[in-house]
Amino acid sequence: MAVTPGQRQEGTQFERVLDQVRIPNRRGRPRCRPVRLAGDKGYSYPRIRRWLRRHGIKDVIPRRKDQRPDDGRVKFDRDSYKRRAVVEQCVGWLKESRAVATRFDKLAVNYLATVKLAMIQRYLRLLTRNDSSDRA
Repeated sequence: MAVTPGQRQEGTQFERVLDQVRIPNRRGRPRCRPVRLAGDKGYSYPRIRRWLRRHGIKDVIPRRKDQRPDDGRVKFDRDSYKRRAVVEQCVGWLKESRAVATRFDKLAVNYLATVKLAMIQRYLRLLTRNDSSDRA
């Protein structure tokens, strides 16, 4: 997770965030790279696509209207893109927290802490809901 000013484009932080990814394995060290990465049209830049290709990550990013369409060699994976809704739902859950949605904090470090606290609250709510339904 990286916090930037609201007017900054998300793609500028792309490499920084992906360098922090750790995907647990059953055994051994965690993987540092996902198999595929889905993003919206805001990530449809040649620089990002080149970076993904260099690191062996399949991109699932639709092309913007001002870009040339796919040349037919690589098909857009619509099924994988639909699974991206999980990310959008997570953002929606975060915005249930008024402090996250309105960003009362002026300092990025404080706002990042607020986002992390909102995630902890969400997980605890899910855990307690599941525990109480198991007992019933």
